[in-house]
Amino acid sequence: MRNVRTVAVFAVLIVLALAVGLSTRTDAPESPVPSVENTGPQGARALYLYLREGGKAVDTRLTPLEGLVGSATRTVVLAAPQGRPVSDDEVQELERFVRGGGTLVYLSTRELGKHQPALEEWLALESGMMLPASGQGLDAALTDVGGSTVDVWLPVGPLHGLSRLRVSQDRGLRMAHDDAVPVAGLGGAVAVWRRALGSGEVYVLAGADLAENRRLELLDNLRFWDALAARGPLSFDEYHHAPAPPPPFARGIWVFVAQVLAVGLLYTVSRGTRFGAARPLRVERHRSALEYVRSMGWLMRRAKVEKELLPELDQALRQQMQERLGIPLALSDADAARLLEQDGGIPASSYLEAKADLTRTQAQPTVTPGDYARVARGYAHLERALAGRDIRP
Repeated sequence: MRNVRTVAVFAVLIVLALAVGLSTRTDAPESPVPSVENTGPQGARALYLYLREGGKAVDTRLTPLEGLVGSATRTVVLAAPQGRPVSDDEVQELERFVRGGGTLVYLSTRELGKHQPALEEWLALESGMMLPASGQGLDAALTDVGGSTVDVWLPVGPLHGLSRLRVSQDRGLRMAHDDAVPVAGLGGAVAVWRRALGSGEVYVLAGADLAENRRLELLDNLRFWDALAARGPLSFDEYHHAPAPPPPFARGIWVFVAQVLAVGLLYTVSRGTRFGAARPLRVERHRSALEYVRSMGWLMRRAKVEKELLPELDQALRQQMQERLGIPLALSDADAARLLEQDGGIPASSYLEAKADLTRTQAQPTVTPGDYARVARGYAHLERALAGRDIRP
């Protein structure tokens, strides 16, 4: 009955959690990826549809950047890809494509060195100054919060005949190549760079602002793309927007599963099959402490006492006197006995008699166990008194 009640309570809690989750569900946040499939403000869907409906040769590339050389493609657009990095082989293919007469338009990511290290190293990109706020040329009826107007300094290539571009008020770029030319910007911040390479050219833009849906129709942004599409087939790279697929199911998992199954099978066999008749449990009897004491006594009776054990008794006592009362080891026996009586309350005669007995015993030709026991007993009484116990006769 109790189990049924517990299951019912958990079922009610699960239903309540599902109801709360469904009632608080909100729409997914808008994607910041400048993909031609993204219809949000930061997407590039409007640009793609505008060029395609205008009769321009435009397509999307869903494979790595290979085979560009010799193809019909005239312009490749990399719009701030962050899903997967452009490889070194792809960078070499892009360089051959540009030197052969193609055009590369790279809309740089805002976080340099994080998403496209190989591409940024080839283009020698560095973070630049912050673009100042500017609303020049913008219609008063239009609002572009967070945007800035940059001037076209050098109207070359697709910038021919353009005067102003509308971009985000963010950091500009610096291109470290000596033959790179800044063609658009505001103040000391550069928004667009151009570099001639062989028979082609590379345009690097700070961010994907010119391709975004929210700023496509502002100022001369759309005319820039019209000029690029007029050169010939234009291809938007979509391959590097998608994240790399997860690795396949690891072979080690299968090995682990096989090991678990093998161990389970062995356990089943061992528990289900007896490998012989059961044996009676062996009872072990351990020796008592008294037996160990008797054995030690018998061993001591058979052993001979060495004279070297006697000085150890006095040395151990003097060590305790130094530790407890601060009596130095270097003092003579008489001075040590006097301090022992003065500081420890132990008669000096007790220590001197014990030391004299030890000296006489050590002078004997042989030391019997009885002699050693007598001397050890005397020193034991002194150690007991030194530890704060009464001296026993």
